[in-house]
This record gives sequence, C-alpha cells and structure tokens, in this order.
Amino acid sequence: MKILLTHSYFLNEDEKEKIIMKPYVPLGLLYISAFLEENKIENELFDSTFSSFDAQKKLLQDTRPDVIAIYVNLMTKLNVIKLIKFIKTEELLKHTKIVLGGPELRHNADNFLKTGADYLVIGEGEQTMLELILALKNNLDVNSINGLAFLDAENKSFFTPERTLIKDINALPFPNRKKIDFTQYLSTWKKHHNLSMMSVSTMRGCPYTCKWCSRAVYGGTYRRRKPELVVEELKLIKANYNPDMIWFVDDVFTISHKWLKEFAEKVIEQNAIIPYEIISRADRLNEEVIALLKQSGCYRVWVGAESGSQKIIDAMDRRVDVVDTQEKIKLAKKYGIQAGTFIMLGYPGENKSDIKETIQHLINANPDFYTTTITYPIKGTELFNEIETKITTNYNFETNTDRDINFKRTYPRKYYEQALKWLQIEVYKHTKKINIKQKIALTLKSFYYQSKMEFAKWYTN
Repeated sequence: MKILLTHSYFLNEDEKEKIIMKPYVPLGLLYISAFLEENKIENELFDSTFSSFDAQKKLLQDTRPDVIAIYVNLMTKLNVIKLIKFIKTEELLKHTKIVLGGPELRHNADNFLKTGADYLVIGEGEQTMLELILALKNNLDVNSINGLAFLDAENKSFFTPERTLIKDINALPFPNRKKIDFTQYLSTWKKHHNLSMMSVSTMRGCPYTCKWCSRAVYGGTYRRRKPELVVEELKLIKANYNPDMIWFVDDVFTISHKWLKEFAEKVIEQNAIIPYEIISRADRLNEEVIALLKQSGCYRVWVGAESGSQKIIDAMDRRVDVVDTQEKIKLAKKYGIQAGTFIMLGYPGENKSDIKETIQHLINANPDFYTTTITYPIKGTELFNEIETKITTNYNFETNTDRDINFKRTYPRKYYEQALKWLQIEVYKHTKKINIKQKIALTLKSFYYQSKMEFAKWYTN
C-alpha cells in the first residue's frame, strides 16, 4: 500500500510570508510519519513549503498513492480543498483515499466530507491514523476506530467515539526529520535572518482558557515529554543539522517550573545547549525561571499580552495581570533575554480608551518585538460562540477561512485597522531615540490616523 503524507502550504503563494521569510516544517506530519514507520508502515512525505501545486499534482499522478493524508489548518484550508477536488476528478487517482488531519476538522467536518474527503482524523492523529491504515490495507470495518469521521451509507457525517489522548507522549518516536530536506529551511532562515532555525515540541495541549484560542486537537490538556528525552533530541539535532537556534513550539514553555529546572540541568550537563526561543505567560515567569531560561540557552521569550487593558484581558479570560506582564517583559530584558509580545485589537467591547491603555502598556514594557493582529473568531472557540449571532460576513466554506469572518464590534473593522497604525506610531515615538523634526512628523501622523479612526466609525461592520 502506497501512503503519502503532505500539506498544502506554498511559501511562494504567501505574499506576507515572502516578506517575513520564516518557514516552519510540518512537525505534526513528521510525528505521524515516525509513528507509522515504528509500526512497520512505510510512507512517503511530500513537503510542499518550497514547492508548488503543479508539482504536487504531478507527484500524485506519477506515484498514484492508495492513501493520501493531508494536514489542514487555517492557512492551508483553501489549498487543501483545491487539492481534494483535483484528486476526485483525476482518473489516475480514482482509487486514492483522502484522509485529513488537523485543527480545522472538528468544527467543519460536514463541509470537508462533502467537499470530497473520505476520512477525517479528529483530535490527536498517531494512533487513529495507524488503525485506519491497517483497516484499509486489510479491508476491515473502520466503524470501530475511535477518532474518525466519514460519510455513512445515507451520505451523512458519522463520528466514531472520541479518541482518548495519548497519556504518555514519551512513548512517541522523535519526528521523522529524515523525510524532509532541511537545507532549504536552514538556508532561508540564514539568508534572511542570519540564523538557521529548527523547531521542537516538548509538550501537547494547553490548560489555559483564552476564549479566542482553538483547542480542537489536544483539548485543555497538559502532557510533557521528559527533559532527558528533549535533551536527547537536541543532541541529535545538533549533531546532524547544527542549527543556530531552536524554536520550541509549545504554547507555554515555562508552565512547569520543576520540568524547566530539570531541563536546564540536563541540557547544561550534556553540553546540548542550542540558543532557543519560546512562548510563555507572565504568571509562569519569575526571576528564578528567567535565570534558568538564560542559563539553558533561551535568547528570546514571547510573553503573551494581547491587550494593555485589564478590562479586555478579563473579557478574553486570559487570567493575567497587565502590570505583571509589563514587569516580566522588563525582567527578561534585564537578564539579557530578548522579549517579544503579541497584541490583538478589535476584541468585543474594545474602545479607544482600551487602545490607549494598550499603547501605554507597550511603552511601559518596551519589548524588543511585538506583533499585531485584528481579532478574528475561530469556529469552535468561546469567542466564536459569543459573536456568532453578530457575524456580518457572507461566508463560503470553499472560498473563505475564519480569518475572513467579520462581526459587529464596538466600532467597524476599519476603525481598528487605522488604530493599529496609530498604535505603531505612538509606540515608536515614545520608545525610539528620535529628533524633534521626527517627533513632530510622527505627532502629525498620529493625529491623522486618529482622525481616520473617527471617520471609520461611519463604515458598516
């Protein structure tokens, strides 16, 4: 049986990413590949990141896999739909079974199945994928496989019982990195950022309750690999690829202080340090933790903020304190660790006063980096459920993603688009060394965007 694992992210089609140029490997697919191989299931992997849809189609026509497993997320959904339609209309692939996995499936199952997918792996994928492959290979009934969705005899979506999450993720093999040519990833990062990068996962799930965050795959769990296994993986990466940095993809790297202490001890003891970057929360950082991060090689920490307004933070159910977030950003910088943070505008209930507080928050904290976005509701999240009756977008599953969903906010979306520009100008003006002429020019620009914000109130949501 020929099994092909793939995704449908094409770097050359992503105009924003072509400016940023920070491509990440499909780590989830590498875990699936490794798990299948550990269980004697051979598989091939087509990494589409540096390729094209035409090349992907040609590979399918040439290899004619019996099963194609495609990872789908918010960014790749539309390309995946296009790929499904190609497979279903290509005579050479009429026997190919299409299996989808990823966070988009749980709350969009009907649409994906009716688009042409044969099976959906709901939730954690390794064991479900293995059982499905064995059933297809041996022509067995799939109804007894937990964690699946497919169309029944009446063309209705049928869900088997929920798959129990893997209790001990230490039992999982390391990602099957040999399936991908890392040369392009490493060289792209090196060329554009003077640092080559590889990604590593130490945990699955997040027990926190942020209303805008999707927990469609791992739920609200927290499961962690042993520090010694992570260090072993780092040693292998260092020996085989020697990247300049590691990106730990975990939602909250410092969630367990005990784990971090053990990790720091072992990575130092075994000379496995590779400079690394993480995401954390203010309430899981303190001086001892930041010192451990520094000692173990952390050079950049992203401290989740989202807003400088405590009112909005509480509405998000973030359960962090704005002032504490500022202090932890400063503390990281004090220890020589670069600090970044995330900002989201346009959350329900946000007004100009809240945005002013966010501007002041960034000025006070003065992170080395910050990213901004306009709030969008992901289906299945608490935020989506709260605003569902206020959606103003004509949504088409095959041509839109959740990022396109607009809803009635305090002010129209245009207001927050102008507010982002106002925020960036004010933060720059107050945190950078500029002369009087530059300050006057920025002040005029600030007034300009504030006036555009007022004008934008007349737009419809």
